[in-house]
Amino acid sequence: MFDATKPRDDEIDVFGITHPGLVRAVNQDHFLTATIGREMRILQSSLPQPLPEMIVLPNLAPAERAAFVAVVADGVGGSADGEEASRVAVEEVTSYIARSLHAFYTADPANEETFRETLEKAARETHAQILKRASADPARAGMATTLTLWMGVWPYGYLLQVGDSRYYLLRDGVLTQVSRDQTVAQELIDTGVLTPSNARRTRWAHVLSSALGGPTTAPTVTRTQNDWTTVHLLCSDGLTKHVSDERIRERLMSMTSSRQVCEDLLQDALDDGGTDNITIVVGCPKPRQPKP
Repeated sequence: MFDATKPRDDEIDVFGITHPGLVRAVNQDHFLTATIGREMRILQSSLPQPLPEMIVLPNLAPAERAAFVAVVADGVGGSADGEEASRVAVEEVTSYIARSLHAFYTADPANEETFRETLEKAARETHAQILKRASADPARAGMATTLTLWMGVWPYGYLLQVGDSRYYLLRDGVLTQVSRDQTVAQELIDTGVLTPSNARRTRWAHVLSSALGGPTTAPTVTRTQNDWTTVHLLCSDGLTKHVSDERIRERLMSMTSSRQVCEDLLQDALDDGGTDNITIVVGCPKPRQPKP
């Protein structure tokens, strides 16, 4: 039976981790987790100069959490330009959401259109900011990044995605990749030119067809059901290049905490070569008292 009770803040087990890997000199990935209520409270962030811990809206009455946010961005380009693009993406999309707090605070969670429009606009505003910064410095030309953002508005989750950083959910023992890779390889799979197994071995597998700051950006928003049995995972492709979906499922099925499973998955990726930056965020409800 579905339990409609919303988890309290102390009943959310979430952890994020990022690592440069064993080959790249620069970590171009960034991530952030936060809660939204009367204020936005940053829980964890890889940003070198983190956003303020709280952004208070004094005109709103104190209330319980309205939403939970997790963001992963993977910079493109193999240099500091990619790191700046992913950093700007996390900063800008989080700031946009902070400025939109009232909309999230007052919206009906079932009103999909409100969340879809706000999140799509957040992506497009962030895309514009990255383009603006790149145009101001010729050395930054071409800087771009992926963006995968999950917003939990109980009992729903809203996924915003640009690029190929992924979002998975585990429910009833089944691991589902909810996000769709925005890559040239995936486009060829969709048109029947390549099979999924062949696509993984082509040079198109990690060539983005959509990115923030890129020639094309196509943000998508997907709504999913959220409940007490669901485990959520966001990651950059530094994980999925080395760790199979089946291994991810095994790790999530046996997890004892979000921190433990993030560290174990990171080690799996490093053990397999760690050829790219690796970022992982895992979260799930964790009741303080056993559910009847």
